Amino acid sequence: MCGIYGFVELNSRRDLNSSAEMLERMGNVVLHRGPDDAGGHIENGVALGMRRLSIIDLSGGHQPISNENGTIWVVCNGEIYNFQEIRRELEKKGHIFGCNSDVESIVHLYEEEGLDFVKKLRGMFGIALWDRNRSRLVLARDRLGKKPLYVWRGPDRVTFGSEIKSILEVEDLPRRVNPAALREFVSLGYVPGPLTLFEGIEKLMPATLMVIEKGKIRTREYWNPRFDQTENLPEKEWADRIREKLLESVRLRLVSDVPLGAFLSGGIDSSAIVAAMAQLTSTPVKTYSIGYGGADKFYNELPYAGIVARKFKTDHHEIVVKPEVSELLPKLVWHLDEPIADSAVITTYLVARLARESVTVILSGVGGDELFGGYRRYLGTSLMRYYRWLPGPLRTRVLPGIFGSLPQDRHSAVKNTIRYASAFVNSAQLDPVERYMRYMALLSPGVRSDLLNEENAQGYGEVSPIAKTYFERCGDVEELNRIIYADIKTSLVDDLLLLSDKATMAASIECRAPFMDHELVELTAKMPARLKVRGLTMKYILKKALEPWLPAEILYRKKRGFGAPIGAWLRKDLSFLTRELLSETQVRKRGYFNWRVVRELITNHEQQRGDGTESLLALITFELWARMFLDSNDWRSVQESASMPARVS
Repeated sequence: MCGIYGFVELNSRRDLNSSAEMLERMGNVVLHRGPDDAGGHIENGVALGMRRLSIIDLSGGHQPISNENGTIWVVCNGEIYNFQEIRRELEKKGHIFGCNSDVESIVHLYEEEGLDFVKKLRGMFGIALWDRNRSRLVLARDRLGKKPLYVWRGPDRVTFGSEIKSILEVEDLPRRVNPAALREFVSLGYVPGPLTLFEGIEKLMPATLMVIEKGKIRTREYWNPRFDQTENLPEKEWADRIREKLLESVRLRLVSDVPLGAFLSGGIDSSAIVAAMAQLTSTPVKTYSIGYGGADKFYNELPYAGIVARKFKTDHHEIVVKPEVSELLPKLVWHLDEPIADSAVITTYLVARLARESVTVILSGVGGDELFGGYRRYLGTSLMRYYRWLPGPLRTRVLPGIFGSLPQDRHSAVKNTIRYASAFVNSAQLDPVERYMRYMALLSPGVRSDLLNEENAQGYGEVSPIAKTYFERCGDVEELNRIIYADIKTSLVDDLLLLSDKATMAASIECRAPFMDHELVELTAKMPARLKVRGLTMKYILKKALEPWLPAEILYRKKRGFGAPIGAWLRKDLSFLTRELLSETQVRKRGYFNWRVVRELITNHEQQRGDGTESLLALITFELWARMFLDSNDWRSVQESASMPARVS
């Protein structure tokens, strides 16, 4: 686990001393990703660098790593879980290994397989590999996008890094907002790849190779989950397969030379990971949970986490947080590189920081909802069959009017149900992709269009162009599986996995996600949609698979999101954020948004006429991001300017 960075010249050759200075600056800004070690390789035309968080082969795994004659060099951010199997096969073919690092297997596998080397890797990774004989730089990203990798293509040089900050350290880019990315951000609350909010910088897409060879650049996708090859197996066989594959996935992720533990929210996914770890280890699993007290008890899951911790006799650790954690927002937005309207970044960072006191690797249940149908929006396809039986006027006029007049709030069980019901009835008449976008969008198309100024609002219709692309690409499969495919390609990678990586790396801890094993993803892609959501039961087959492991009170309780109660805090404790960051003066000065619409969003949220948690968080984090990355301010000064007393670090 580390941060990688570097560049390759396309036309000219840079002085080696100048290259070394650039590489050092790129590494210094991502020290948090690798506090244990640093390394670099520079030769005419290329520079590779890394900051290392030592996990495997602590003394001998220094990067960059080369082959026997020094013609191939590699840096890798992540872990290759099947490296021991790969190593045994390569040693039989005569390859000589100089250390026990998982990264060295990449070098010799490339020697053997060429660009197809990546297809044999099972893990999470961002890779940069230099082949001197071919004057070829290969950039590669894992299949699901667990590890980020950013690229800037200049006229004379391609620069890359695990974080955008590294690129900005050496490239004198105009600090301009990408209008297409801004439209997507205002719609979704994150920026889907290949876009970034920085004009000129792109995300290397998951499961993609970028090859820069002799001045030319080409990309190719090497993997894509197939949802059009459904297998009709008995329910029990599916449950057995899931349990077996999940156990294997967890076992692979327990390989480590440093202590490891698990996030435990008390939900199904994290509880399943802990249950598997308990079966595979001889010592108590270290578990870490976060909770809330007082008026925020709706979000508090500590009692459920406690049930799982006691069942598996874990070494359990808990923290209870208060609204003061908002002080962390500038720091976290700086770590994220881009704004994200997801309060899970706060909770993920806090629990990662707690875990870092005793472990260096943490396992997470992220991804289980996407694979098995765990979000309420997935209920829409089941409910639609019954909803269409109602008379047309009742569906199109009466019910939308009723739900639209009722108070909505995600921090109350009743008001949260109203919120979901309102979203459902207002989207029921739309086609599948538009209906999906209504579930995912922070704002209705009309409000979104009014929010952006005229220049940035142009060219955006009812749906996200990127989300629409994935719906069409998925082909003629069941609607639920189309939604899941689109989620895997968009919100999973560029919201949940990105914030999981950035928030844990901010605490210098490695996060592993067993549900994101590509073989498990391929297994669930073959599963009929009716086994994922049955009636009103989400994650139906996963719950059946886990019945031998987990108690019913965990498997069949109501779902809670893994996030902070930001919406409730914005009405009271954090109202200063909207006053300072979203004031009329500031909004007009920044120039991207219509103040009238911003004011209405704030008022509607405060009066519970609608839940504006995500839309307001999007605007707040955007302003924080702009102050740091557009105005070139340090996050500490931004914290002070936003009237956030610096009590949390």
